[in-house]
Parts: sequence; C-alpha cells; structure tokens
Amino acid sequence: MTARKSGFIVGAVAGAGVACAALAGVGMRMGGADAAEAQTVRASMSGAPAFAPPPGAPMSFADIFEKVSPAVVQINVTSKASPQGLRIPGLEGFDIVPRGQKGKPGQKDGGDDGDTPATPKQQSAGSGFFISADGYIVTNNHVVADADDIQVVMKDGREFKATLVGRDEGTDLAVIKVADPKAKNADFPYVNFENQAKPRVGDWVITIGNPFGLGGTATAGIISAYNRDLQDPTSQFVNYIQIDAPINRGNSGGPSFDIYGRVIGVNSAIYSPTGGSVGIGFAIPADIAEATAKQLIAGGKVVRGYIGVEIQDFSAESAEALGLKDVKGAIVSTVVPGGPAAKAGLLPDDILTGVNGTLIANKSELTREVAKARPGEPIKMSVIRDGKPRTVTVVSGTRPSERSLALNDDDQDQNGGGAPTPDKPATQRVEALGLTLSPIDPASRQTYKIDSEIKGLLITGVKGDSDAGEKGLAKGDVLANINGAAVASPADVNAAVAAAKKAGRSNVLAKIVRQNRPVFVPLKIAP
Repeated sequence: MTARKSGFIVGAVAGAGVACAALAGVGMRMGGADAAEAQTVRASMSGAPAFAPPPGAPMSFADIFEKVSPAVVQINVTSKASPQGLRIPGLEGFDIVPRGQKGKPGQKDGGDDGDTPATPKQQSAGSGFFISADGYIVTNNHVVADADDIQVVMKDGREFKATLVGRDEGTDLAVIKVADPKAKNADFPYVNFENQAKPRVGDWVITIGNPFGLGGTATAGIISAYNRDLQDPTSQFVNYIQIDAPINRGNSGGPSFDIYGRVIGVNSAIYSPTGGSVGIGFAIPADIAEATAKQLIAGGKVVRGYIGVEIQDFSAESAEALGLKDVKGAIVSTVVPGGPAAKAGLLPDDILTGVNGTLIANKSELTREVAKARPGEPIKMSVIRDGKPRTVTVVSGTRPSERSLALNDDDQDQNGGGAPTPDKPATQRVEALGLTLSPIDPASRQTYKIDSEIKGLLITGVKGDSDAGEKGLAKGDVLANINGAAVASPADVNAAVAAAKKAGRSNVLAKIVRQNRPVFVPLKIAP
C-alpha cells in the first residue's frame, strides 16, 4: 500500500536554485582501493581487526553528514485539530498532541467562560532544509498545509519562527521562510540541488531528517530505481526516485544527498504495509523540486497548463479492442463544458497519444506534459479519432488548484444512487459479456439518479465470474457505447460483439457511466 495522507508519508521539497557557497567542495574522502589499503595498514598497526570496504565505497558517511546536516531542520507545526480526531494529512498517528482543552466543556482556552467550546490544537513535526542563506526552507506541503504556527529547530538547538511562502498540492512541496527578530542578519547554512550529474541506480544516497521526532537522524542506502509513478492524484506531477535508505514518519520534507553533499531528491513517501520503513522510499527528483520552489518563492504558487478533460489510461486491452495495436496514451472520458479542450473540438472517446510532439504512454505523462504549458500557449495534441490520426490545437488555460478539482469530483460523486432496481421490461442477457441489459426508463433514472442526457442501456445484472464482474461492473451502471458506437438495445451490443469477433479481436471497449461519470473498460468476449 502506497500511503500519502495516511500516516505513511515522509517527504521533502527542494528549494530555489541558489548556489551553495557554504557547502561547495564537500571534500569527503572517497573509499577506493587506496583508502581501503591505508585503513588496513592503520588497523594492523593499532592491533584492531582489519576491515576494507569494497572498491568505490566510502569509508564512512561522517564527513558528508558533518558538512550538510547544519542545513537540515526540524519543523514543528501547530494547527487546528481536524474533525477526524486530531490528525494532519500525512502525519496521522505521529506526534499529535491535543492542546487548548484546559477548561471545562464550553469554556474558551485558558478557562474563561464562553458560549463557544475551545478549538483543540494539535502539534506535529516534519523535516526541511535551507536553500538560501537568508532563510528559505523547503519541506512537504502536507507538513505545513494547515499550519497556524511554524517553528524551525536547527541542529545547534536554535529555534526560529517561520512563515509560509507558498505550497503546491500537485507535487506535495512547500517553501517556508524564517521570519523571526532573533534571526536578524543571520547567515544560514544551506545546500544546493544536483540536476546534471544524476546518480545511477545502485549509487549511494544519504538522508537526514526528523523521524518520529528524533531530529538530526542520518540514514544511508542506494538509488533503487527511477521514474516511479505512485498513481496518486496528490503527486501526479512527480516521477519519483525510489531509494532504500530508511525513512519514516517525520522524515517528511528532508533531503536525500549524493556522496558529494548535493541534494538529489526530497523524501516524500514510503511503501509500507505496517507504517514503518520496509526499505522502499520515494523522493521527489531535484529538478522538479527546484523548479517548483522557484515558482513558490517568486509568486507563492505554481501555475500549470490545463485543457479541461477527464482521462484514463488507454490500455493494451483497449487498443486491441479497437484494432489499434501498439497504440499507447490516454482516452478522453469527459470534456469539461466551456473549457479549453471543448473550445478546440476535443471529444469524448478521443485517444490522446502526444503533446507538442512528445509521445505519451499514459494519463500521468499526458498530465505532466500539459502542465508544462503556460496559460495562453497553444498545445498541439496528437489525437486518434475513429481510428484515424489528427492534430488538435488547444489554447492552454490555467489549472485550478488540486483541492478545487477534488471538490468538483466529490460533488459529482454524490449524484450516484444505490436503491434496488425496479422491475424492467425488455431485459436481455448478453452472454458474451456476462451482462443483463435493459432500456433506461424514467423510473430507473430516478432510482439511480441518471442525468437526462445520459444515453445507453442500464446494466441490471452482471455474471459474477465474467470479465465484467471481475472488473467491478455493477447493477445501476449504464453501458453507453461499444467500440465508440452508441448502443440503444441489447441487439446493438450483440452486433458490436459479433463485429469484434469477425475482426479477430478478443475484447471490446465498453464506455460505462457510473454516477454520471464515464469510464472506459475493456471487456473480454466470452467464447
């Protein structure tokens, strides 16, 4: 289980691309054969057991830790308690301390009588790191998203008040800045990003952070993999680095370094069935973190391109169903009315395969490529419609906040129904798909709250051991079309299945509408 906003998160944002004068030339002794031989000689002279690391391995990470650790900070956050029991997304269950309930129920904080109950406070902790001498710090959005008060604790024990500069839900990054009279004329230690000499899979990585409140903790491991897609809507603009250096709750916002003391990533999530480290962690790459932090410092927010479509992956099964072998990309399920895509003529069922000449393999890649556009810029979309390629130019809009998009999704989800299906005339089983279908009449529209513009056939039964059953189709769903052709009767469905069989295909691509939202599902044709 990949956890974000569930207590399994550990993350850090990278900062503005400020040169690291304080840490340039870390001067760490590399291991290698010469160093190993020297250590063996010293050990034999002292009588200690001889130990030699493998060639290329550092003798110790102590030098790098001493150089970079002063730039890493603990971030203590005070915020209003959430209604779900004093929790902050991403720090659930960790270091949550209720506050503000000193008096009796109905009293204000501090014991004064009042009609309004005290609002509980909670405290949580994460990590961060300085990216400039004048006090800019990168951390995770989920660490500071709802903060009322932010305190920064440095390695030497100094504490400073900080304020929020900007945050970005799409990458889970945020920037804060020390804003404390005690820090006047302070020259903070800071670190820089490495965007050029990217470590290879198998190279060393060291992390520093505040796991479980244990500040100044260093761990080491290797780069395990690149370009991990967590399929998480709160991090859809990130292709993660996977690392095996142990990171846990509270490491959120802390940096990952290469062996030269350069930030290569920002720790952001772990894969864990238990909530603790199992050796699979994920870091936001330095280039994404640096670019995001620069925008946050410049304007307090990140501006992304937007075309106004809902999409899903165009799978290999879907491609086979439509006779589009080897075609990859994303398929449009909904076009936002009045949005940039609608104005440009993009349609539901369009298959998007490229953005501005860059091929895309899935919806995540499409979203990231579109996001690179500035509002008002033209975006050339490579489209397959009715089996034929074409280009549609969309003028980019401005992407709404992730919270706004999520609220719109929630509003639409609440339109669904769940009441039992009334008796329907003219029901018919399509054996090849394992579906029982009937026309949509006024009673079924009311029962399942199906909008008047939704056309197709109501699914009144699903065979449990069919491909449709295994993929979650259910009573109350609407079958809108098969392979792009609208269906108004079970006979239309049988004809579409027969045509697919004749073409030698083993799947059909069904457009299913659930709670008034379309989704494409490739369905295997039963023999």
